[in-house]
Amino acid sequence: MTDETLRSLLEAVANGNVTPDAAQEKLKHLAYEPVGDFAKIDHHRALRTGFPEVIWGLGKTPDQIAQIMEVMRQHNSVVMATRIEPTVYEVLETKVKGLRYYSRARICAIAPPTIESRHPGAIAILSAGTSDLPIAEEAAVTAELSGFCVQRLWDVGVAGIHRLLNNRHVIESASVLIVVAGMEGALPSVVAGLADCPVIAVPTSIGYGASFGGLAPLLTMLNSCAPGVGVVNIDNGFGAAVLAGQILRTADKLSDLSSPSSEDLTYQGAG
Repeated sequence: MTDETLRSLLEAVANGNVTPDAAQEKLKHLAYEPVGDFAKIDHHRALRTGFPEVIWGLGKTPDQIAQIMEVMRQHNSVVMATRIEPTVYEVLETKVKGLRYYSRARICAIAPPTIESRHPGAIAILSAGTSDLPIAEEAAVTAELSGFCVQRLWDVGVAGIHRLLNNRHVIESASVLIVVAGMEGALPSVVAGLADCPVIAVPTSIGYGASFGGLAPLLTMLNSCAPGVGVVNIDNGFGAAVLAGQILRTADKLSDLSSPSSEDLTYQGAG
């Protein structure tokens, strides 16, 4: 449930279009709603944080995921599950009507055909190499399903730096940048040296043995000499997208605040 749907429900009750009993039925799971004996759905997370609950697919059975999605779809226009392997989706599509699958991102979702951007600004997502695309696409699809404008720029790693420099317009037009890289993880530092907006670095587990499954790029990004770089966990494209969205949502809220009047800024003497 979003701010808009809650307000619409309350207005409908006030106008007599919805009975108090019907409204109570919609609001009875105010805190959470149990699903079987294995899940408790947090319906009001979007009211508190701006983002609805998302299903983590790994470790759940297809039947559990399907049951959770069917409950969530009654309250949300978009229901998303991450880390869904193709074999799991093959089972889910027989259980959940209208399910869409984003194979590269390993995300399945119940969503409208088109989702308009609800916030100004754009999230630009850059990947160092093609092997980083699953994580980069996880970030891109998450942001798009959450109602943000996304621009993709793939395969612009530092081994061929001219590929990045030839696309500086993407960096310059972005409101927030998500930069995904494995190996040694140098790309976010380079990008941050060119950008005037926040940079969210995402280390991936791509690389030879000494990359230690993403630990090497994680440490590189944490030790970046470029200011303005924030780092999420290894392979956490989803978390990067939510952080980028929160940055844009905060900027949107701040822009709605009225500027202080001249009277507010007048110095009041001790008297």
